[in-house]
Amino acid sequence: AYCTGLLLARRVLKNRDLDEEYEGNVEATGEDFSVEPSDERRPFRALLDVGLIRTTTGNRVFGALKGALDGGLDIPHSDKRFAGFKKDEKSLDAEIHRKYIFGGHVADYMRSLADEEPEKFQTHFSEYIKRGISADDMEAVYKKVHAAIRADPTMAKSTKAPPKTHKRYNPKKLTYEQRKASLVERLNALNNSAGAADDDEDDDE
Repeated sequence: AYCTGLLLARRVLKNRDLDEEYEGNVEATGEDFSVEPSDERRPFRALLDVGLIRTTTGNRVFGALKGALDGGLDIPHSDKRFAGFKKDEKSLDAEIHRKYIFGGHVADYMRSLADEEPEKFQTHFSEYIKRGISADDMEAVYKKVHAAIRADPTMAKSTKAPPKTHKRYNPKKLTYEQRKASLVERLNALNNSAGAADDDEDDDE
């Protein structure tokens, strides 16, 4: 979710030529961050619309919010819903928040699942295993992704082949003379069939 928010922010700012002026929080520390306006241009302001999503503390939507904030967008917010916020102390634990940003919770789940349910681990993390990614590699992987997003946030062009155009069959329009000839032909065929039926009745008598 953090990566999605970061990508969104960097892509929007690049499209508006604000990406160099507003780099955001380059190193994700887990601490709250708000972009400071520069002397020349104001930062790009956005509002968070959670829709029907439940606004529970640590929800993915707030992970995306944090990514967008670190990416350089100006979004009015509170840190109370970030992962790591402690209600009793009314403060954000930056270390816990950072752990979530770099997939530490996923790494913990990988380790526990590998120990307790190896078969489920093989199925659940099959793509990770195929790519040779272990629980200890998670932070490095996320750092690499963050760097790649900042280096080039533009959307990659699709390499899919264009859809095939299906030929439509439109019947050829007939001229007046052709329609007239076709009508005469059908009438003659009807008359012939009617005459043949009369001959059959005469034979029966």
